Amino acid sequence: MQATTTSSSSSSSAATSAGPSFDNLYAHDFARVAVGVPLCRVADPVFNGEQTAQLLREAAADGVAVAAFPELGLAAYTSDDLFHQRALLDGCEAALAQLLTVSRDLPTVAIVGLPLRLEHRLFNCAVVFQRGRLLAVLPKSYLPNYGEFYEARQFNAADEALSEEITLLGQRVAFGTRLVVAASDLPLLRIHVEICEDVWTPIPPSSYAALAGATVLVNLSASNITVGKAGYRHQLVGQQSARCLAAYVYTSAGAGESSTDLAWDGQALVYENGSFLAESERFQRRSQLVAADVDLERLSRERMRQTSFGDSVRHHAPLLKSFRTVEFELGLDRAQPLPLRRRVERFPYVPADRQRRDERCNEVFQIQVQALVQRLVSSGIHKLVLGISGGLDSTHALLVAARAMDQMGWPRTHILGVTMPGFATGTRTRDQALRLMREIGCEAREIDIRPSCEQMLKDLGHPYANGEPVYDVTFENVQAGERTSHLFRLANHTGALVLGTGDLSELALGWCTYGVGDHMSHYNVNASVPKTLIQYLVRWVAETEQLGHAGREVLLDILGTEISPELVPQDARVDAAGGSGLQSTEDRIGRYELQDFNLFYTIRHGYSPAKIAFLARHAWGDRSRGDWPDGEHVQRNEYPLAEIKRVLRIFVSRFFRGSQFKRSCVPNAPKVGSGGSLSPRGDWRAPSDSEPAVWLAELDRIPD
Repeated sequence: MQATTTSSSSSSSAATSAGPSFDNLYAHDFARVAVGVPLCRVADPVFNGEQTAQLLREAAADGVAVAAFPELGLAAYTSDDLFHQRALLDGCEAALAQLLTVSRDLPTVAIVGLPLRLEHRLFNCAVVFQRGRLLAVLPKSYLPNYGEFYEARQFNAADEALSEEITLLGQRVAFGTRLVVAASDLPLLRIHVEICEDVWTPIPPSSYAALAGATVLVNLSASNITVGKAGYRHQLVGQQSARCLAAYVYTSAGAGESSTDLAWDGQALVYENGSFLAESERFQRRSQLVAADVDLERLSRERMRQTSFGDSVRHHAPLLKSFRTVEFELGLDRAQPLPLRRRVERFPYVPADRQRRDERCNEVFQIQVQALVQRLVSSGIHKLVLGISGGLDSTHALLVAARAMDQMGWPRTHILGVTMPGFATGTRTRDQALRLMREIGCEAREIDIRPSCEQMLKDLGHPYANGEPVYDVTFENVQAGERTSHLFRLANHTGALVLGTGDLSELALGWCTYGVGDHMSHYNVNASVPKTLIQYLVRWVAETEQLGHAGREVLLDILGTEISPELVPQDARVDAAGGSGLQSTEDRIGRYELQDFNLFYTIRHGYSPAKIAFLARHAWGDRSRGDWPDGEHVQRNEYPLAEIKRVLRIFVSRFFRGSQFKRSCVPNAPKVGSGGSLSPRGDWRAPSDSEPAVWLAELDRIPD
């Protein structure tokens, strides 16, 4: 691309000389953007400029990188034929000059709307400036001249201009619609501006700008309000941000515009890749500033991941090469803390809102059932075998299996559930397994695996066979292997498929016994469902009483049971108080609520450990901040950064070294969510010999 470089005359070296603070959002490729909706007066540029200046100062004080204001805001959109009055045009340029003066010591990039004379014609323009310097002027491409709009009466469309550079207030500045304004010290911040009607067209100018590299798309709009229009704006802005894999910042005119024939609600919106971030309060008779923190790295990574975005760049390459880049230095102080102001779900796989959570659970459940039904139909096999431990994963797999049988019109006795007590099986989990199978109505069996395990340990020459209390990994895996071996042979014997129960969280952490162990099955319905979501899926079935009242009670009992592989006898373990204790999975591998957070941002977004830790502290550092799923069962934990870092180290070590060989040969399983799966045939292809050194090195740089 042709580059036009505009550098600020004001040095920011002092502000950026210190190293970036871990607690500063700009250190993690976020950018705070804002939309200003100033109170205005029609044809009063002095007043309008003062209102805009005040909001600009507030934005800069708040650490905002980009602040956008309404279309023709220095004049007021409803000035109509007054736009052809020299006094008004001169007044708008004078107001712009005053704003440039105000901005001299401010790092925030401001974008304001005003009418500009050029080549004996008038253009509806957005002016981009920072630190007293004009960076770009972008004219409106599409002029509405229908319904209540008569813009072609006063203005000319962008493509009627001949100039690519103009002189404005004594400065030479790039002019045109194919301009991207880029921050040299925040490379992922690349801004493009279009104006109102431009985004309502079949192919908005911002679509091409996104392909040319713009990540923050700004729309200076006036947009009068009519019934239903506010909702449509949400759809329009949200979809444009999603299609362009960009942030979209939308302004709108508010109180003070003429009500001769129209009304104005001042709706301002910020979206990011289809996700709603912020909105102004509509119908307010006061100036407003609405800010949101945009994840620029998320946008960049989505563009790298979605190959169709690159294909679109290739298809439109001749046009995209005509875009010019205007560079500037943002110069924000990153040495000081600037906390993130953004909703970060504690449970990225589980919505906090009850209605959305129930919808999510229902859809995930239906996906799993549909996939299992298809596998039964295509295999010609009508029976299932699965191990029932009395724990979460096997419980949910059995629920899915039961619904699949119902959907096919087959009796639930086509499911053979097997509980297989070993050396450490507790009476609680055994009882829960038997109660669950009774409520489901499947065939239930119990096979004591201890005799076969003892024979295996004897054959191996293991010390336990000689009466020594040695409970090592061999002791544990002999039990896991015997259980799986029995299931496969039962499947042979009964003409059934072995249904796997292991979940996505366990697979990510390598918390499964390879091969002849819980790693293997004929088909696995849980392989892309994380532990935290399985907990809520089981709770959803319980609370909706899909198994009746008695079924609800057993499911709630299962949910209240500590997660444990139950492979080492309790009397062989010593807890913190010096007594015997249950073999706790989370004591070994970290809390699943943190590990699922780490998992989501690793496989879905590819974030670095530092950014994951930054987000995790924002989500989990203060239990009083943000939304929680409702219910007395929610523990509402909070974690200091040191604990977040410790658990993240476990994740990094296990995920990037030592576990991939298990993921490289997992059984078939349906992908249920965009949070990813780890199937080598689906979302995740990785070498089994990778080293975690670069991830661990960055972990060491995270403060405690």
